[in-house]
Amino acid sequence: MPGGQAAKPRRCRFPWFPWRFPVASLTARILAINILALAIVVVGFLYLDRYQSDLFETKMAGLAREGALIAGALGESVVPLAGSEKSWLDPDLAGPLVQRLAIPAGTRVRLFDVEGALIVDSLLLPGARVQTKELPPPAGGGALGRAAIAVYDWVVEHMPPRTHVPRQVEPEHARAADFPEAARALEGGTARTIRETEEGLLIAVVALPVQPLRRIQGALMMSSGAEDVARSVRDVRFAILEAFAIALAITVLLTLYLARTITRPVRRLAEAAERVRAGRGHQATIPDFTARRDEIGGLSRALRDMTQALWVRMNAIEVFVADVAHEIKNPLSSVRNAVETARRVRDPAQRDKLLDIVAQDVTRLDRLLSEIADASRIDTEMSRAEVKAVDIGALLTMLVDMQRPTVAAENLRLMLDLADGGAFVVNGVEDRLVQVFQNLLSNARSFSPPGGEIMIQVARADGGIRVDFKDQGPGIAEELQEAVFDRFHTLRPKNESFGAHSGLGLSISRQIIDAHGGAIRCRNRLALDGAVIGACFTLRLPEAEANV
Repeated sequence: MPGGQAAKPRRCRFPWFPWRFPVASLTARILAINILALAIVVVGFLYLDRYQSDLFETKMAGLAREGALIAGALGESVVPLAGSEKSWLDPDLAGPLVQRLAIPAGTRVRLFDVEGALIVDSLLLPGARVQTKELPPPAGGGALGRAAIAVYDWVVEHMPPRTHVPRQVEPEHARAADFPEAARALEGGTARTIRETEEGLLIAVVALPVQPLRRIQGALMMSSGAEDVARSVRDVRFAILEAFAIALAITVLLTLYLARTITRPVRRLAEAAERVRAGRGHQATIPDFTARRDEIGGLSRALRDMTQALWVRMNAIEVFVADVAHEIKNPLSSVRNAVETARRVRDPAQRDKLLDIVAQDVTRLDRLLSEIADASRIDTEMSRAEVKAVDIGALLTMLVDMQRPTVAAENLRLMLDLADGGAFVVNGVEDRLVQVFQNLLSNARSFSPPGGEIMIQVARADGGIRVDFKDQGPGIAEELQEAVFDRFHTLRPKNESFGAHSGLGLSISRQIIDAHGGAIRCRNRLALDGAVIGACFTLRLPEAEANV
């Protein structure tokens, strides 16, 4: 690091998250996300509201059935008032009756008369005592069990309630009006609810009327602790936590395995890419993961192809630079020799001749450097240029019309044959296509004999567009038909002055056609007897889809 400073961990900030935190490794982030998702599901299960509600409904239904039996039995304690058609609940009869009934432990029975006064309370009957029962610890006691209970109690205590439970208030002198359930029973209805005591315990409350002969004589209210419900809920929660522990272990192992299958190949690919960037070794190898049928395999394949293309391009640049140096060195050597010789020559005629040689070499150097610069920026220009629909039929028609007078002056005939008629549209860069056509036409003019004919034919073939440039020259030797497209390769007529061409025209043409997704090649034209009657340069271009 500059200045000897250690690299600091990169920090990430989300607009909705107020805190900044260092970004961990990919493995840690995958693990955290998986654990978080699992924890959210488990926490949701820990609420168990529906399960707990069902348990309370079952308990209240049981209380209601017991209350109905007790209320029916208490009807026997109703005594008529003397001299009246009315009757009332006799506490002296109701109290012993309630005491004799088999009331479950932990259940409190209260009886209110028709006026709402409390006349019987099982908690206050002679011999009554409050029965308590401590909840058993979960399986696996000891220090671990106690720790689990402590953690459980803390979590349950701090878990936000999803439903509101009314508080059970015990007044000093209770009346039916103090309890909504009892008041509802005195009106002839049945009420059941869940309440919370002052100690924080949940109880089930059921109230129903005492009405022998369909006349309401009082209200019976029964309340029972929910220790069994809490025990069942806690057992289920501990079972869920056990399952969570197992799922967590499996999730961690699978996450680590998954992260290993992702991070290790990515790390190896990154290290290999860094070696390529640093240029350590001419052929830095990218690990081969192409056998994998996933994104890692695709990334490996793309990096390997990119690296191979990079090395090919670098090798091509090296060869290009060497060729340029060689081609420039020859005219420079000629200029240097001519200048050194001119210093020693006293004859003005000889000196003028040497100066002509220097001028020709300078012109050759200027042409050569211009074409080298053009060849070096073709790829960049083609990648940045706007591709448009180009009608090469119309383009060649215009080019032929412009070149026909010049060709006629050279005692040559120039013909254009648009075989299918209509438009021959390709997607490309018009200026560069014109450059290719001019290079091929210039090449055909150079090798055509006086009175010869140059034929340009355009037709559709093999799903694309084919353009042939035919001349009546001497043809090209078979072993040189591919070499003519190499840089600085020249094969010129004998009557042409040396250095008139750089040998880059056909190489640039192939480069442009390749950038358009096409191909170019050359062959000899043969007569029926097999004799060579000229050369033919053929280029193929994909036709624009809109016109296919």
